[in-house]
Amino acid sequence: MNDTTNATHNDNIGHNIRHRLDMLNQKISEARKEQPNLARDEVTLIAVSKTFDAPAIIPFIEAGVKNFGENRVQEAMQKWTPLKQTYPDCILHLIGPLQRNKVKQAVALFDVIHSVDRPQLLQPLKNAMRDQNRDLPVLIQVNISDEPQKSGIAVQDLADFITLATQTYQMNVIGLMCIPNLQHDPSPYFAHLYQLAKQHDLPHLSMGMSNDFETAIRFGASYIRVGSLLFGQRDNKEENN
Repeated sequence: MNDTTNATHNDNIGHNIRHRLDMLNQKISEARKEQPNLARDEVTLIAVSKTFDAPAIIPFIEAGVKNFGENRVQEAMQKWTPLKQTYPDCILHLIGPLQRNKVKQAVALFDVIHSVDRPQLLQPLKNAMRDQNRDLPVLIQVNISDEPQKSGIAVQDLADFITLATQTYQMNVIGLMCIPNLQHDPSPYFAHLYQLAKQHDLPHLSMGMSNDFETAIRFGASYIRVGSLLFGQRDNKEENN
């Protein structure tokens, strides 16, 4: 491409992205109005950039998106280490499973961790945050639909886990996260998570993806994790987007 053609191409990409964001923000606004007694005054859009490389992400940053979500620590390190140097205002959320051997890297790179899903993570997280002088906000992932193949704290174990995380390990627990059963209506699961957060006086809920974020907003989501509606469909369909 020559310079003129390249500039036109970039303008078209930017226009397309702004159009997607405008449509998404309109849907967010409409969903908040449908159940105002539960919906938040502010809903944070997390653009799920997993599997997409830096050239696909940069136009979203330049369009004003600040919050991005990644599933895998190693993948995120490769693209976000340089991106965060260039765009230091970006906020990076870990929304996928965290392995114990990746905790140090996760604490160094991410700004919020949504997927604290088992007791074995608490000590490594505490150690890494202490060593790196970081106090990251974390959310507890709840297995809200009680599916054996899914990560997350069982509902019946949640109260004890919150006590362990906040009192024994002094974690900055700000809320709960869930991925409901994708084959069922998500409304009961989102309503249940809302009640659990209220019961434990936790201010934030990370719930809702591209296919159900409007429902999540109606039930009090403060973070929605949207990927395919922004970036397009991925070759390999994964959860959390």
